[in-house]
Amino acid sequence: MRWMSLSLLVCLVVVACGKGSEPPPPTSGSPNARTETGPRKVHPPGGNGTDDHALSVFMSTCAPCHGPEGRGDGPAAESLNPKPRNYHDPKWQASVTDDDLKKTIQLGGAKTGKSAYMPGHPEYDDATLTGLVHVIREFGKQP
Repeated sequence: MRWMSLSLLVCLVVVACGKGSEPPPPTSGSPNARTETGPRKVHPPGGNGTDDHALSVFMSTCAPCHGPEGRGDGPAAESLNPKPRNYHDPKWQASVTDDDLKKTIQLGGAKTGKSAYMPGHPEYDDATLTGLVHVIREFGKQP
């Protein structure tokens, strides 16, 4: 009896731990397609898988502060001062190079003269950094 109870408990834990480990399926065929309450569709250039990975990284790592639409209004932004960058700002987009963006993402805000709240990500390889720059640039093309 004890063995069966233990086996049942282990099965329940395994099943419960598996639930929620994957994001819910998109409602319109795209992981970032706009629903009535979700983000608008972002079209990173290329479609070669690298940008898909970068968009996934953006949504999990950057969107909590920058927002899923890149407007600087993520859930964590409310408590931050200064507020996270709005990637739709055309003046800002024109003022930074792709290399500036990569450097800020990799080193973080404190090391690049920006907000110390922006963490660095030295673990990102060049392909991920390039993909993230593409995602940020695509936000700048949207109103």
